[in-house]
Parts: sequence; structure tokens; C-alpha cells
Amino acid sequence: MKSFALVPALALLAAGAHAMNPTDAAFETLADEYVADLASLSPVNATLVGDHSADGELDQVDAAAREEVLALLKQYAAALEALDFDALSRANQVDAALLLHELESNIWSIETLQEWAWNPLYYVRISGSGIYGLLARDFAPLEARLASAASRLEQLPRFLEQGRASLDPGRVPSVHAETAAQQNAGLNSIIDNMIVPHLDQLGATDRARVETAIETARDAIAEHQAWLEDELVPRARGDFRIGEALYDAKLAFALNSPLSRKEIAARAEREYEEVRNRMYEVAQTVYLGLYPMTAFPDDPDEAYRQAIIRAALEQAYRALPPPDGIVEVARQQLQEATDFVVEHNLVEMPGEPVEIIVMPEFQRGVSVAYLDPPGPLDRDQPAFYAVAPLPADWTADQVESFLREYNLYSLQDLTIHEGVPGHYLQLALSNRYPSTLRSLLWSGPFVEGWAVYAEQMMVEAGYQDNDPLQRLIALKWYLRAVTNAIIDAAIHVDGMTRDEAMKLMVEGGFQEEREAAGKWVRAQLTSAQLSTYFVGYQEHVGMRAAVEAAWGDEFTLRRYHDRALSYGSPPVKYVRALILDEPIPRDRAR
Repeated sequence: MKSFALVPALALLAAGAHAMNPTDAAFETLADEYVADLASLSPVNATLVGDHSADGELDQVDAAAREEVLALLKQYAAALEALDFDALSRANQVDAALLLHELESNIWSIETLQEWAWNPLYYVRISGSGIYGLLARDFAPLEARLASAASRLEQLPRFLEQGRASLDPGRVPSVHAETAAQQNAGLNSIIDNMIVPHLDQLGATDRARVETAIETARDAIAEHQAWLEDELVPRARGDFRIGEALYDAKLAFALNSPLSRKEIAARAEREYEEVRNRMYEVAQTVYLGLYPMTAFPDDPDEAYRQAIIRAALEQAYRALPPPDGIVEVARQQLQEATDFVVEHNLVEMPGEPVEIIVMPEFQRGVSVAYLDPPGPLDRDQPAFYAVAPLPADWTADQVESFLREYNLYSLQDLTIHEGVPGHYLQLALSNRYPSTLRSLLWSGPFVEGWAVYAEQMMVEAGYQDNDPLQRLIALKWYLRAVTNAIIDAAIHVDGMTRDEAMKLMVEGGFQEEREAAGKWVRAQLTSAQLSTYFVGYQEHVGMRAAVEAAWGDEFTLRRYHDRALSYGSPPVKYVRALILDEPIPRDRAR
């Protein structure tokens, strides 16, 4: 691993010879060195962001490697702390704050959270992404990418052995062990679908090497699968609830927001009631369309309101996609959303390519869909809107439950969230920001909050001809973000049970059983991430209101959206400060 010296960056301060502000010059040197060191921190993550200097290497994950990574992170943090933040440009103040936050987060994760010791999914994701990241995009000739894949497959036995040695079965939660056993088998599908079909394009020598590497990897995967099923799953006794101290620290790192857990909970509880009230108002419109002679009571009780909302939702649930045609429906709806955004001049439409794909098997089990953007260093590559197929072992009732939840109106909302003007559009524009460092250190709440904001904004702009069912479903999806934030902390800190969580999601949030059951699993496997949607949305709404007040008659949606998305994807608090020319927020006194 490269040894990082503090002298070069700090020497620029003393020399003062650089044409730009010497503090800015020192910081940008430091940032460039950090970007160049990505492969030292994780070769697989480096590949995913577009640094292909170590494509043939698979991460080292033993104790010695962790100590080396920690030492490097701490050296960067020390060098960064030595800079005078007040002397930096406003843009560099943001980037420096982001880098320090990232360094401190990673150090805390290794030293304190220690997922490497209790989360077997940590190793499944690295090994799966290590191969998938090489073959999914054409960033280099196929022969070169297959050679890198062969090298990583050859290292898989070592990698998985290090992972097994690092894990403490007594600390591993059973749900993590069981999910890892399900996902580990998916590594073979990556080999079968992304490597084997291309073997005939290789020369004899190269093909022989790849084929041998495949057999080596399959043996390693089988050995690891047996260990997961026969040793880890029976011995996994850890608590999936990470507890108050770890949760609060992880939440602070995940959100990088001034909002605390208690403030988020209070906001979410208030919003929960408000959104349900708005759903009742829209549901009355739907109901009157069916039964125009209905006279609604002036002060209906909760049971009555619940019944009217459910009756209206049933109308949306009549519009079901074909079980085997969800990907094609998403493709059609993506074009519809794109046409609407362009026609109504809502925001700049990027021209970067986007492809809708079936979610890779090793990624399934956590979410129904996701947007996989190209890395900031691979900006000419396509984004992937990945949609999970229905599990083959589901019963007819489970399939129906899923399709009711992901009806055609819901798929419209999902496509807005993941595609246009949600993740695809926002991240494509984000990747244009000139600071590579900022593109690498994007904020989850900014990205997820923008996607939730996009859902509501599109409906407000009249998407789907102001169909009240589309508005009702959009509110239901926002209510999902609200309940996500409630259950996230309640499960990991307050001990919320499965029955309590399911009741809140199914009865309170109008979710179908399959969706709620999947969210319960996701809430166990993750922590702090489910809060990013609600917190990010709240911050985006607050920023828009502040900018609208400041700009007055000069405010337009197009001007605002283009400006808000022009700074990359840092936390909303920084974008707000940049737009309104406010002081750059500081996380702590320096």
C-alpha cells in the first residue's frame, strides 16, 4: 500500500508559489492524492467509481489490511485538519468538509461499527461487485476486462477465506447469515451470464486461463456456501438491532444533517398524520367519481377515513402489470416521464445513456429496484435502472400482493424515483460537476431526498393528466418514506417488534403484506439508510421554500432545479448555502 506523506500538501502552504490561493492549492493536492489512492483503500470500489488502475486486484480483508487502511485514512484526516478551512474557497470548503466527514465515517466504521466482524453480506457484496463491475460496462476492451475478471476469480479463495476468518459467528445476526447464504449463490450467475457467453471471443491461451479461474472460483463459492449454511447460519446469534449509541453515530455519519434522531422522529410523526389527511382528501375525489351521491360526514372517525382511503386505493390496484412484464412497463414509463419533463421544461434533461435491466441475483433481497449510475470516473458509461424479478418460489397470493403494491400507478412513481427526474437525471447532472472528489462523496440524503421530491413535484406539475389515483399513489409512496424514518430508529433503538412494524406499514401506511415484509427484512439488514429518504426530502422542501422566498418573481421550477442540481450531490445544507450565498456550514468548531 502506498505510504502517504503529509509534507507535499503542507509544503505548498509554506512555499506560497502556486498561482492560486496556497491553501486551496494544498487542499486540491490532497484531494488529488486521495482520489489516486482509492485503489489502495479498495480495488473493487475503485473499479466501481471508474478508477481502473487495480482492476485485477481483489480487496484484502484481513486484520493486517484493515490496519493499513486505517493508517492511510488517519494520515489523510491529519493532513486535512492541518489546513485553514477559512482560507479555502467556498467550493473547496464544501469539498474539504465532505472529505473529512468521509474519512471520519470510514475510520469509525472500521474501528467501532465493525461490520467486517458481524456482517457476512459485506464480503458477498465485494466479491459480487468485483466481477460485476468489470463486465457490466464497456469501459475497456472485452479481452482486458475478462483478464481482470480472471485475476479476481483466482483470488476469490483467498478473499473468502479472509472473510470467514474475520467473521465472529456469535456476533452475526441470523437474518444477515441467511441473506448471505441466499446471495452468495448468485455469484455463479454472474459468471454464467457475464463471463461464460464471451469465452469464444478469446484466444486459446486466454480462454484456458479464464476457464481455469472459473473452476477455481466455483469451488471457492461452493466451499463458502457450505460454510454459510452448515456453520454460520446455525451459529449466528447476534442481535440485528445495533442499539442507541451505534445507531446515533451511524445516523450522524449517514445524514450529515443538523437533524437528530429525536427531531427526525418528531417530524415524521407529524408528517404521518398530515399525509394521511391529504390522502383522505384525494380519496374522497376518487370515491365521488364512483359514487357521486355520497355525502361525507363533517367529522369522520379514523375507521371511516381508513375505509375511504382503502376503497380509493383499490381502484389503483385494479391496474396491474403482467408478472413477467415489469421491466418492459418500466421502460415505457421512463419514456413517458422523460417526455413530460421536456414538454413542461421542469429541469435540464441529460443525454447520458440509461438502460433498464433485470437486477443481478447477488443484489436481490434488499430492494425492489435501484439506479446504478456509472462511476464519476466513467462518465461516458450507461446508468442501469435495475428491477428485481418476482421470486420463483412465491405463492400466487404473494405474487398478487406484490403486483397490487407495484400496480401501474406505483410503477410510474418508482420510475420517476429511479429514473426521470429522479436518480438517473440527478446523478447524470451530478457527474458533470468539475470536482471529482465531490462526485465521489455524494450524499445519500441529497440523492434519495431529491428522488422523493421528484415524485411529489411531478404530480404537482400535472403528470398523468392530474389523475387523482396517481396523486393518491404518490402520497402513499411519500407516506412510505415517512414510515421508513419511523421504523428505522424504532427498530434499532426502541426495540420495535415485527408485528408493530408490520401494523404501522400495512394499516398506517397502506402497504401490501409483501412490501411490508420485505421492508422488515431490509430494516434488519440495514440501519440509518431508511431515514435518508424522509430527511433528504424535508431538507429539499425547506431549501426550495427558502430559495423561492429569496428569488421572488424570478423563481421558476426550471431555474431552481437546474441551479440546485449544478453543485453535484453534497448534503442539502451545503447546496442551500451556495445558492443563497450563506456561510458554509461547519460540523464542529475548528
